[in-house]
Amino acid sequence: MSLVGPSGSGKSSLLRAIIGLQKTLSGSVETGCAKADIGILFQDDALLPWRTARENVALGLGFHGMERARALDEAEAWLARLGLSGLSDRYPGRLSGGQRKRVALAQVLALKPKLLLMDEPFASLDAIVRARISQELVELVERERISVLHVTHDLEEAITLSDTVHLLSQGPRARITQHYPVPIPRPRELVRARMHPAFAPLLERLWRDLSREVAHNPRAEAA
Repeated sequence: MSLVGPSGSGKSSLLRAIIGLQKTLSGSVETGCAKADIGILFQDDALLPWRTARENVALGLGFHGMERARALDEAEAWLARLGLSGLSDRYPGRLSGGQRKRVALAQVLALKPKLLLMDEPFASLDAIVRARISQELVELVERERISVLHVTHDLEEAITLSDTVHLLSQGPRARITQHYPVPIPRPRELVRARMHPAFAPLLERLWRDLSREVAHNPRAEAA
């Protein structure tokens, strides 16, 4: 599921409220799982520069009580699954942006979350690396059956990654104004998803509704 909306629509605030970093003004947040079962992938990775890639991935496992040797083995296995075999002893400063993002992804997925929150995690990557990592993520969450709540300003990304897209209104009291089921079957190849007959009409509808929302709120900027 993806959330899109004008700037200032509070998309990131919603993620912070879900994981308890921000209090809600009213109402409650129900996820159906414990906070320990929620993983989050921010736009900026949280890798410790003085730890190797393997040690960074193992860190969360250790916090969850896993014995160090086993945690390092698990971390090595996850790095291999994300195409980082041979790089596990490198420090973040010696990794490319795409490699660091894969390490951050391994760090989150190693904890086997039931719900994964993503706050535009691939926005800083170039188009090719972004496409590759997005495809890897889709395959992993489909295989592991992980629910995902994704915040993005990219309408095409919202459609290709999600089963449902939600449009938020402008302002601190933002609300969901529209729901858009994505009728593109899974398993999903993201490049081919853009060629699906339903893709262009849905993109046009999203853009039209978002533009209308911005027009009603002149201070808002398009997502």
